[in-house]
Amino acid sequence: MFVRTAGARDLEAVRLLLSATWHDTYDAIYGVERVNEITAEWHSMPSLKARLERPASEFLVADDGKSLGGMAYAAASNDGKTVTLYQLYVLPAFQGRGIGSALLEEIEMSFPEAKRLRLEVEAENTRAVDFYARRGFLPSLEQPAAGSAEGVVVLEKML
Repeated sequence: MFVRTAGARDLEAVRLLLSATWHDTYDAIYGVERVNEITAEWHSMPSLKARLERPASEFLVADDGKSLGGMAYAAASNDGKTVTLYQLYVLPAFQGRGIGSALLEEIEMSFPEAKRLRLEVEAENTRAVDFYARRGFLPSLEQPAAGSAEGVVVLEKML
């Protein structure tokens, strides 16, 4: 898989990737119905298109030429010093192959003026918490953003 910038033609495949990954990861935490609600809203085509068009952001996909195995989306703060990683998901069948690491590395390189990379993760998603810890992320003193789910923790890494 190679990492590249996403385009409008990728959005349907990204939507399907997000739905599959969310169900694999969060059905046991939130329940199938809640995951269906979240993916219908957060991963809708208009929502994905808005991310694709947002200034000071990077929307990436991991592509093998036939299908997408992962995606990541991050955006810089107004001053450009903090980057928030909003999404980094790899299809379950492709996890453990370095795709998540490649996406994360590309996000880090996409914002050369940034001083820190921040994200929120569900505390019960131990695979993700462990993934980020192995890549230098530490718990932050910051609180989760308003509207975040209960049980979310903030992690950050100095760049």
